[in-house]
Amino acid sequence: MNGLVLRKDDNGLCTLTLNRPDKMNALNIELFRELRGHVDDLARQNDVIGCVVLRGSGPCFSAGNDLNIVGPYADPLMKRFRAETVTALANLPQPVIAAVHSHCYTGALELALAADLIVAARSARFGDTHAKWAVTPYWGMSQRLPRRIGVSKAKEMTFTAKTYSGEEAAAMGLADMCFPDESFDAEIASLARTILANSWFTHRAFKRLFEYTDGMSLNDGLRYEFDNNEGPGPDAAERLDAFLKK
Repeated sequence: MNGLVLRKDDNGLCTLTLNRPDKMNALNIELFRELRGHVDDLARQNDVIGCVVLRGSGPCFSAGNDLNIVGPYADPLMKRFRAETVTALANLPQPVIAAVHSHCYTGALELALAADLIVAARSARFGDTHAKWAVTPYWGMSQRLPRRIGVSKAKEMTFTAKTYSGEEAAAMGLADMCFPDESFDAEIASLARTILANSWFTHRAFKRLFEYTDGMSLNDGLRYEFDNNEGPGPDAAERLDAFLKK
C-alpha cells in the first residue's frame, strides 16, 4: 500500500489510515501533508461521505509526534500547518471517530482528541508525554483534553505522563467506548453504520451547534439554538413516511 495516509470509501464511510507501521505511525511532516489533503477533500464532500474513521495501520494507532521534528528541530511554519490540520479535522462537517488500538501518545492523542468520538480497544494505551520531553503543546492538548475529561484529570495526565489503558480511558471519559481487540474492527464498523443510518443533515447541524455554543452560558446557548434552528432536513419527510408505514 502506497501513501502515508490511506483513504478508503465504502457507502458513505471514509476510513483514513495512518500508514507508517514500521515507525509506529509516528507523525512526520509528510504524513501531515497527506492527512491535510484528505481532510480538505472531505470538508467538500459531505454529500457523499457521512462519517469518517481515523485509525492506524500495523501495531498501533500512533506512537505520537516524530521526535525529529519537535523542540529545537521544529519548523515554525510547519508547526502552524500541523496545528491547523488538527483543527481542520476537528471542524469536519461529518462525525469523526478515532479508532485507537495500542499506542496513542501525546501528538497522537491530540489528533484523536480532534475526533467527535474516541473508541478504544482494550490494548489501547493513552498518554501525554509533553513533560517527559520538556516540550509544550500547540495542537490543542491544553484545550481539548480538559474539555473532555475535566481540568483535574487533565492535570494528572500531563503532570505524571502516566499511561492509561483503554478501559481506564473509557472510565474517565477520555474514550467513549472500549471493546475487546478481537471484536474491535466489527464494533467500529457497526458504530459507523449506526451513525450513517441517521440523518447526515442533522449530524452537520448538531456539529455546528456544538461548536458555536461551546463556552456559552445555558441561556445564551438556548437562545442561539432557537435563533439558528435550521428546520427539517431534505430527508425528513422520507424518514417520517418510512416510520409511519411500519
